[in-house]
Amino acid sequence: MSTLIAPHGGKLVETLATDARMDQARRESEKLPRLTLSAKQSCDLEMLTIGAFSPLAGFMGAEDFERVCKEMKLATGSGKGLVWPIPIVLAVKKDQAPGVGERVALHAPNGVLQAIMTIKEEFLHDKKLEVPNVFRTEDPAHPGVKAVMDEGEVCLAGPVESVMVCVDPDGPEAFLDHRLTPRQTREEFHKRGWKTVCAFQTRNPIHRAHEYLCKVAQEICDGLLVHPLVGETKPGDIPAAVRMECYKVLLDKYFVHSRTMLSVMPAAMRYAGPREAILHAIVRKNYGCTHFIVGRDHAGVGNYYGSYDAQNIFDQIEHDPSKGGLGMTIFKFEHTAWSKLAGGMVSPKSFPKIEGDQISLSGTAVRDMLAKGERPPVEFTRPEVADVLIKWAKGGK
Repeated sequence: MSTLIAPHGGKLVETLATDARMDQARRESEKLPRLTLSAKQSCDLEMLTIGAFSPLAGFMGAEDFERVCKEMKLATGSGKGLVWPIPIVLAVKKDQAPGVGERVALHAPNGVLQAIMTIKEEFLHDKKLEVPNVFRTEDPAHPGVKAVMDEGEVCLAGPVESVMVCVDPDGPEAFLDHRLTPRQTREEFHKRGWKTVCAFQTRNPIHRAHEYLCKVAQEICDGLLVHPLVGETKPGDIPAAVRMECYKVLLDKYFVHSRTMLSVMPAAMRYAGPREAILHAIVRKNYGCTHFIVGRDHAGVGNYYGSYDAQNIFDQIEHDPSKGGLGMTIFKFEHTAWSKLAGGMVSPKSFPKIEGDQISLSGTAVRDMLAKGERPPVEFTRPEVADVLIKWAKGGK
Protein backbone atom coordinates (compact mmCIF):
# COMPACT_ATOMS: atom_id res chain seq x y z
CA MET A 1 0.00 0.00 0.00
CA SER A 2 2.97 2.33 0.54
CA THR A 3 3.57 2.63 -3.19
CA LEU A 4 0.19 4.26 -3.81
CA ILE A 5 -0.42 7.99 -3.83
CA ALA A 6 -1.43 9.39 -0.42
CA PRO A 7 -5.02 10.62 -0.01
CA HIS A 8 -5.66 14.36 0.01
CA GLY A 9 -4.36 15.55 3.36
CA GLY A 10 -2.35 12.38 3.96
CA LYS A 11 -4.93 9.83 5.13
CA LEU A 12 -8.41 8.54 4.36
CA VAL A 13 -11.03 10.02 6.67
CA GLU A 14 -13.97 7.60 6.82
CA THR A 15 -17.00 8.21 8.99
CA LEU A 16 -18.75 4.83 9.11
CA ALA A 17 -19.42 3.76 12.69
CA THR A 18 -17.58 0.74 14.02
CA ASP A 19 -19.48 -2.52 14.37
CA ALA A 20 -19.49 -2.02 18.12
CA ARG A 21 -21.13 1.41 17.77
CA MET A 22 -23.57 0.64 14.97
CA ASP A 23 -26.50 -0.74 16.98
CA GLN A 24 -26.04 1.87 19.68
CA ALA A 25 -26.09 4.68 17.13
CA ARG A 26 -29.26 3.33 15.51
CA ARG A 27 -31.02 3.16 18.87
CA GLU A 28 -29.88 6.67 19.73
CA SER A 29 -31.22 7.99 16.42
CA GLU A 30 -34.78 7.04 17.37
CA LYS A 31 -34.74 9.72 20.10
CA LEU A 32 -33.10 12.46 18.03
CA PRO A 33 -34.53 15.23 15.85
CA ARG A 34 -34.84 14.02 12.28
CA LEU A 35 -33.65 15.73 9.08
CA THR A 36 -34.50 14.38 5.64
CA LEU A 37 -31.71 15.10 3.19
CA SER A 38 -32.03 16.08 -0.45
CA ALA A 39 -30.62 13.68 -3.06
CA LYS A 40 -27.52 15.87 -3.41
CA GLN A 41 -26.97 16.01 0.36
CA SER A 42 -27.41 12.25 0.64
CA CYS A 43 -24.77 11.75 -2.06
CA ASP A 44 -22.42 14.14 -0.26
CA LEU A 45 -22.93 12.20 2.96
CA GLU A 46 -22.07 8.90 1.28
CA MET A 47 -18.90 10.48 -0.13
CA LEU A 48 -17.99 11.62 3.40
CA THR A 49 -18.78 8.16 4.77
CA ILE A 50 -16.43 6.29 2.46
CA GLY A 51 -13.56 8.78 2.63
CA ALA A 52 -13.97 10.07 -0.92
CA PHE A 53 -14.12 13.62 0.45
CA SER A 54 -11.03 13.23 2.64
CA PRO A 55 -9.88 15.14 4.63
CA LEU A 56 -13.45 16.25 5.45
CA ALA A 57 -15.03 14.46 8.41
CA GLY A 58 -18.37 16.22 8.12
CA PHE A 59 -20.16 19.18 6.62
CA MET A 60 -18.16 22.42 6.41
CA GLY A 61 -18.30 25.33 8.82
CA ALA A 62 -18.34 29.05 8.01
CA GLU A 63 -14.57 29.55 7.81
CA ASP A 64 -14.11 26.68 5.37
CA PHE A 65 -17.15 27.76 3.38
CA GLU A 66 -15.85 31.31 2.92
CA ARG A 67 -12.27 30.41 2.08
CA VAL A 68 -13.30 27.65 -0.34
CA CYS A 69 -15.60 30.06 -2.17
CA LYS A 70 -13.00 32.84 -2.33
CA GLU A 71 -9.66 31.01 -2.57
CA MET A 72 -10.41 27.32 -3.26
CA LYS A 73 -8.66 26.30 -0.05
CA LEU A 74 -9.72 24.78 3.27
CA ALA A 75 -9.34 27.02 6.32
CA THR A 76 -9.50 24.76 9.37
CA GLY A 77 -8.51 21.45 10.90
CA SER A 78 -6.20 18.87 9.37
CA GLY A 79 -7.12 20.15 5.92
CA LYS A 80 -6.05 23.74 6.55
CA GLY A 81 -4.45 25.18 3.43
CA LEU A 82 -5.37 22.26 1.18
CA VAL A 83 -6.77 22.91 -2.28
CA TRP A 84 -10.57 22.45 -2.24
CA PRO A 85 -12.85 24.01 -4.87
CA ILE A 86 -16.51 23.52 -3.84
CA PRO A 87 -18.26 23.90 -0.45
CA ILE A 88 -19.70 20.70 1.02
CA VAL A 89 -22.45 22.04 3.26
CA LEU A 90 -25.70 20.90 4.81
CA ALA A 91 -28.19 23.71 4.20
CA VAL A 92 -31.63 23.56 5.79
CA LYS A 93 -34.63 25.83 6.25
CA LYS A 94 -34.49 28.10 9.29
CA ASP A 95 -37.26 26.25 11.06
CA GLN A 96 -35.37 22.94 10.64
CA ALA A 97 -32.17 24.07 12.38
CA PRO A 98 -32.04 22.15 15.71
CA GLY A 99 -29.38 24.26 17.50
CA VAL A 100 -25.67 24.13 18.19
CA GLY A 101 -24.61 21.26 20.45
CA GLU A 102 -27.49 19.02 19.49
CA ARG A 103 -27.27 15.71 17.69
CA VAL A 104 -29.55 15.04 14.76
CA ALA A 105 -30.47 11.94 12.75
CA LEU A 106 -29.88 12.35 9.00
CA HIS A 107 -32.19 10.35 6.78
CA ALA A 108 -31.90 9.77 3.04
CA PRO A 109 -34.78 10.84 0.75
CA ASN A 110 -36.13 7.27 0.86
CA GLY A 111 -36.34 7.42 4.67
CA VAL A 112 -33.30 5.25 5.45
CA LEU A 113 -31.21 6.40 8.41
CA GLN A 114 -27.86 7.46 7.00
CA ALA A 115 -25.93 9.11 9.86
CA ILE A 116 -25.98 10.98 13.14
CA MET A 117 -24.51 14.47 13.11
CA THR A 118 -23.23 16.56 16.01
CA ILE A 119 -23.95 20.21 15.26
CA LYS A 120 -20.88 22.29 16.09
CA GLU A 121 -21.92 25.40 14.22
CA GLU A 122 -24.77 27.11 12.42
CA PHE A 123 -24.25 29.91 9.90
CA LEU A 124 -26.16 31.72 7.20
CA HIS A 125 -25.88 30.18 3.76
CA ASP A 126 -24.28 33.00 1.76
CA LYS A 127 -25.56 32.05 -1.66
CA LYS A 128 -24.43 35.37 -3.13
CA LEU A 129 -20.88 34.35 -2.26
CA GLU A 130 -21.13 30.70 -3.29
CA VAL A 131 -23.01 30.88 -6.58
CA PRO A 132 -20.92 33.32 -8.67
CA ASN A 133 -17.62 31.97 -7.32
CA VAL A 134 -18.38 28.28 -7.80
CA PHE A 135 -20.48 28.40 -10.96
CA ARG A 136 -19.22 31.60 -12.66
CA THR A 137 -22.84 32.50 -13.31
CA GLU A 138 -25.95 33.43 -11.36
CA ASP A 139 -28.34 32.25 -14.05
CA PRO A 140 -31.15 30.29 -12.32
CA ALA A 141 -31.42 28.12 -15.43
CA HIS A 142 -28.04 26.60 -14.59
CA PRO A 143 -28.87 23.30 -12.81
CA GLY A 144 -26.15 23.73 -10.19
CA VAL A 145 -27.17 27.30 -9.44
CA LYS A 146 -30.80 26.25 -9.15
CA ALA A 147 -29.90 23.46 -6.72
CA VAL A 148 -28.06 25.88 -4.43
CA MET A 149 -30.78 28.54 -4.63
CA ASP A 150 -33.40 25.92 -3.71
CA GLU A 151 -31.45 24.95 -0.57
CA GLY A 152 -32.11 26.31 2.88
CA GLU A 153 -30.87 29.55 4.43
CA VAL A 154 -28.96 28.00 7.34
CA CYS A 155 -25.95 25.66 7.12
CA LEU A 156 -25.34 23.05 9.81
CA ALA A 157 -21.69 22.14 10.35
CA GLY A 158 -20.12 19.30 12.25
CA PRO A 159 -18.80 15.74 12.14
CA VAL A 160 -20.98 12.83 11.09
CA GLU A 161 -21.15 9.26 12.33
CA SER A 162 -22.55 7.17 9.50
CA VAL A 163 -24.53 3.98 9.91
CA MET A 164 -25.23 3.24 6.24
CA VAL A 165 -23.19 3.48 3.04
CA CYS A 166 -25.54 2.76 0.14
CA VAL A 167 -29.04 3.77 1.25
CA ASP A 168 -30.84 1.87 -1.54
CA PRO A 169 -28.90 -1.39 -1.93
CA ASP A 170 -31.75 -3.04 -3.83
CA GLY A 171 -32.28 -0.13 -6.22
CA PRO A 172 -31.54 -0.27 -9.96
CA GLU A 173 -28.59 2.08 -9.56
CA ALA A 174 -26.92 0.57 -6.50
CA PHE A 175 -24.29 -1.35 -8.52
CA LEU A 176 -23.04 -3.04 -5.36
CA ASP A 177 -20.56 -5.20 -7.30
CA HIS A 178 -18.95 -2.02 -8.64
CA ARG A 179 -19.56 0.31 -5.69
CA LEU A 180 -16.01 0.19 -4.36
CA THR A 181 -14.89 2.58 -1.65
CA PRO A 182 -11.54 4.40 -1.85
CA ARG A 183 -10.09 1.87 0.56
CA GLN A 184 -11.27 -0.98 -1.68
CA THR A 185 -9.97 0.51 -4.93
CA ARG A 186 -6.62 1.12 -3.27
CA GLU A 187 -6.51 -2.50 -2.14
CA GLU A 188 -7.30 -3.65 -5.67
CA PHE A 189 -4.66 -1.39 -7.23
CA HIS A 190 -2.13 -2.77 -4.75
CA LYS A 191 -3.15 -6.35 -5.55
CA ARG A 192 -2.70 -5.70 -9.26
CA GLY A 193 0.66 -4.04 -8.73
CA TRP A 194 -0.49 -0.71 -10.15
CA LYS A 195 1.52 2.27 -8.98
CA THR A 196 0.23 4.75 -11.55
CA VAL A 197 -3.50 4.77 -12.21
CA CYS A 198 -5.44 7.13 -14.47
CA ALA A 199 -9.09 7.89 -13.71
CA PHE A 200 -11.65 8.66 -16.37
CA GLN A 201 -14.67 10.62 -15.15
CA THR A 202 -17.88 10.24 -17.12
CA ARG A 203 -21.61 10.81 -16.77
CA ASN A 204 -22.32 9.75 -20.38
CA PRO A 205 -21.77 6.64 -22.47
CA ILE A 206 -18.20 6.34 -23.77
CA HIS A 207 -17.95 7.08 -27.50
CA ARG A 208 -14.88 6.64 -29.70
CA ALA A 209 -13.31 9.97 -28.71
CA HIS A 210 -13.56 9.08 -25.01
CA GLU A 211 -12.20 5.62 -25.74
CA TYR A 212 -9.21 7.19 -27.47
CA LEU A 213 -8.41 9.33 -24.40
CA CYS A 214 -8.55 6.25 -22.19
CA LYS A 215 -6.30 4.23 -24.49
CA VAL A 216 -3.70 7.01 -24.63
CA ALA A 217 -3.70 7.10 -20.82
CA GLN A 218 -3.26 3.32 -20.70
CA GLU A 219 -0.10 3.62 -22.78
CA ILE A 220 1.37 5.78 -20.00
CA CYS A 221 -0.07 4.39 -16.74
CA ASP A 222 -0.17 0.94 -15.19
CA GLY A 223 -3.94 0.90 -15.10
CA LEU A 224 -7.14 2.74 -16.01
CA LEU A 225 -10.08 3.29 -13.66
CA VAL A 226 -13.26 4.00 -15.58
CA HIS A 227 -15.16 5.80 -12.84
CA PRO A 228 -18.64 6.95 -13.84
CA LEU A 229 -20.63 9.27 -11.62
CA VAL A 230 -23.89 7.58 -10.57
CA GLY A 231 -25.23 10.04 -7.99
CA GLU A 232 -27.81 12.72 -8.65
CA THR A 233 -27.80 14.15 -12.19
CA LYS A 234 -30.11 16.57 -13.96
CA PRO A 235 -33.33 15.53 -15.76
CA GLY A 236 -32.60 14.43 -19.31
CA ASP A 237 -29.26 12.78 -18.55
CA ILE A 238 -29.03 9.11 -19.54
CA PRO A 239 -29.88 6.92 -16.51
CA ALA A 240 -26.91 5.40 -14.70
CA ALA A 241 -28.18 1.85 -15.21
CA VAL A 242 -28.17 2.32 -18.99
CA ARG A 243 -24.75 3.91 -18.92
CA MET A 244 -23.34 1.06 -16.85
CA GLU A 245 -24.54 -1.45 -19.42
CA CYS A 246 -22.75 0.60 -22.09
CA TYR A 247 -19.51 0.63 -20.09
CA LYS A 248 -19.64 -3.12 -19.51
CA VAL A 249 -20.13 -4.09 -23.16
CA LEU A 250 -17.41 -1.67 -24.25
CA LEU A 251 -14.82 -2.72 -21.68
CA ASP A 252 -15.55 -6.40 -22.18
CA LYS A 253 -14.72 -6.35 -25.90
CA TYR A 254 -12.39 -3.40 -26.49
CA PHE A 255 -10.20 -3.09 -23.39
CA VAL A 256 -7.50 -5.24 -21.77
CA HIS A 257 -9.19 -6.60 -18.65
CA SER A 258 -6.00 -6.87 -16.59
CA ARG A 259 -5.27 -3.18 -17.17
CA THR A 260 -8.79 -1.81 -16.74
CA MET A 261 -11.19 -1.44 -13.82
CA LEU A 262 -14.79 -0.29 -13.68
CA SER A 263 -16.12 1.20 -10.46
CA VAL A 264 -18.77 3.81 -9.68
CA MET A 265 -18.61 7.11 -7.83
CA PRO A 266 -21.79 7.93 -5.85
CA ALA A 267 -21.37 11.71 -6.06
CA ALA A 268 -23.94 14.27 -7.17
CA MET A 269 -23.23 16.36 -10.26
CA ARG A 270 -23.00 20.08 -9.68
CA TYR A 271 -22.28 21.05 -13.32
CA ALA A 272 -19.75 23.56 -12.01
CA GLY A 273 -17.32 23.09 -14.88
CA PRO A 274 -13.77 24.18 -13.92
CA ARG A 275 -14.18 23.99 -10.14
CA GLU A 276 -15.91 20.64 -10.35
CA ALA A 277 -13.03 19.30 -12.45
CA ILE A 278 -10.72 20.01 -9.51
CA LEU A 279 -13.11 18.30 -7.10
CA HIS A 280 -13.32 15.27 -9.39
CA ALA A 281 -9.53 15.08 -9.43
CA ILE A 282 -9.23 15.31 -5.62
CA VAL A 283 -11.82 12.57 -5.19
CA ARG A 284 -9.94 10.29 -7.60
CA LYS A 285 -6.73 10.98 -5.68
CA ASN A 286 -8.53 9.67 -2.60
CA TYR A 287 -9.50 6.57 -4.57
CA GLY A 288 -5.78 6.02 -5.26
CA CYS A 289 -5.39 7.50 -8.74
CA THR A 290 -2.23 9.35 -9.73
CA HIS A 291 -3.44 10.70 -13.08
CA PHE A 292 -6.73 12.25 -14.18
CA ILE A 293 -8.17 12.92 -17.62
CA VAL A 294 -9.70 16.36 -18.21
CA GLY A 295 -11.24 16.63 -21.64
CA ARG A 296 -13.24 19.29 -23.40
CA ASP A 297 -15.88 21.06 -21.23
CA HIS A 298 -15.36 18.75 -18.26
CA ALA A 299 -18.38 18.86 -15.89
CA GLY A 300 -19.91 21.61 -17.98
CA VAL A 301 -23.48 22.23 -19.02
CA GLY A 302 -24.94 24.37 -21.81
CA ASN A 303 -22.67 27.21 -22.87
CA TYR A 304 -21.66 28.45 -19.44
CA TYR A 305 -17.98 27.50 -19.74
CA GLY A 306 -15.35 27.66 -22.44
CA SER A 307 -14.24 24.38 -24.01
CA TYR A 308 -10.95 24.33 -22.12
CA ASP A 309 -11.77 26.35 -18.98
CA ALA A 310 -11.74 23.14 -16.91
CA GLN A 311 -8.18 22.44 -18.08
CA ASN A 312 -6.89 25.98 -17.62
CA ILE A 313 -8.04 26.17 -14.00
CA PHE A 314 -5.44 23.55 -13.06
CA ASP A 315 -2.77 26.11 -13.97
CA GLN A 316 -4.15 28.36 -11.21
CA ILE A 317 -3.88 25.95 -8.27
CA GLU A 318 -1.00 24.61 -6.20
CA HIS A 319 0.24 21.16 -7.25
CA ASP A 320 2.97 20.51 -4.65
CA PRO A 321 1.32 18.25 -2.02
CA SER A 322 3.77 19.50 0.64
CA LYS A 323 2.17 22.93 0.17
CA GLY A 324 -1.43 21.66 0.20
CA GLY A 325 -1.51 21.08 -3.54
CA LEU A 326 -3.18 18.47 -5.69
CA GLY A 327 -0.16 16.24 -6.27
CA MET A 328 -1.58 14.54 -9.38
CA THR A 329 -0.73 14.51 -13.09
CA ILE A 330 -3.52 16.04 -15.17
CA PHE A 331 -3.93 14.83 -18.74
CA LYS A 332 -5.33 17.73 -20.77
CA PHE A 333 -6.81 16.40 -24.00
CA GLU A 334 -8.11 18.53 -26.85
CA HIS A 335 -11.10 17.70 -29.06
CA THR A 336 -10.63 14.33 -30.74
CA ALA A 337 -12.55 12.74 -33.60
CA TRP A 338 -12.23 10.13 -36.34
CA SER A 339 -10.29 11.31 -39.37
CA LYS A 340 -11.23 9.70 -42.67
CA LEU A 341 -7.86 10.62 -44.16
CA ALA A 342 -5.85 9.32 -41.21
CA GLY A 343 -8.07 6.28 -40.78
CA GLY A 344 -8.25 6.70 -37.01
CA MET A 345 -8.74 9.00 -34.05
CA VAL A 346 -6.86 12.29 -34.18
CA SER A 347 -6.59 15.56 -32.29
CA PRO A 348 -5.35 19.03 -33.32
CA LYS A 349 -1.99 18.01 -31.83
CA SER A 350 -1.61 14.92 -34.00
CA PHE A 351 -3.25 15.67 -37.35
CA PRO A 352 -4.03 18.78 -39.41
CA LYS A 353 -7.59 20.09 -39.46
CA ILE A 354 -9.04 19.52 -42.95
CA GLU A 355 -12.56 20.62 -43.80
CA GLY A 356 -14.98 17.69 -44.08
CA ASP A 357 -12.43 15.15 -42.89
CA GLN A 358 -13.50 14.47 -39.33
CA ILE A 359 -16.65 12.61 -38.32
CA SER A 360 -18.51 14.41 -35.55
CA LEU A 361 -22.18 14.40 -34.64
CA SER A 362 -24.27 16.69 -32.45
CA GLY A 363 -26.02 15.24 -29.44
CA THR A 364 -29.35 15.98 -31.10
CA ALA A 365 -28.37 14.06 -34.24
CA VAL A 366 -27.24 11.07 -32.20
CA ARG A 367 -30.45 11.02 -30.14
CA ASP A 368 -32.56 11.22 -33.32
CA MET A 369 -30.68 8.28 -34.86
CA LEU A 370 -31.02 6.15 -31.73
CA ALA A 371 -34.75 6.91 -31.45
CA LYS A 372 -35.15 5.65 -35.03
CA GLY A 373 -33.24 2.48 -34.21
CA GLU A 374 -30.27 3.57 -36.30
CA ARG A 375 -26.68 3.04 -35.23
CA PRO A 376 -24.45 6.12 -35.45
CA PRO A 377 -21.34 5.58 -37.59
CA VAL A 378 -18.86 3.06 -36.14
CA GLU A 379 -16.28 5.84 -36.27
CA PHE A 380 -18.38 7.70 -33.69
CA THR A 381 -19.49 4.90 -31.36
CA ARG A 382 -19.01 1.16 -31.03
CA PRO A 383 -22.00 -0.82 -32.35
CA GLU A 384 -22.42 -2.70 -29.05
CA VAL A 385 -22.80 0.61 -27.20
CA ALA A 386 -25.19 1.91 -29.86
CA ASP A 387 -27.40 -1.16 -29.48
CA VAL A 388 -27.73 -0.62 -25.71
CA LEU A 389 -28.70 3.01 -26.31
CA ILE A 390 -31.16 2.11 -29.09
CA LYS A 391 -32.93 -0.30 -26.74
CA TRP A 392 -33.17 2.44 -24.11
CA ALA A 393 -34.23 5.14 -26.59
CA LYS A 394 -37.02 2.89 -27.90
CA GLY A 395 -38.35 2.32 -24.39
CA GLY A 396 -36.64 -0.96 -23.58
CA LYS A 397 -35.07 0.38 -20.38
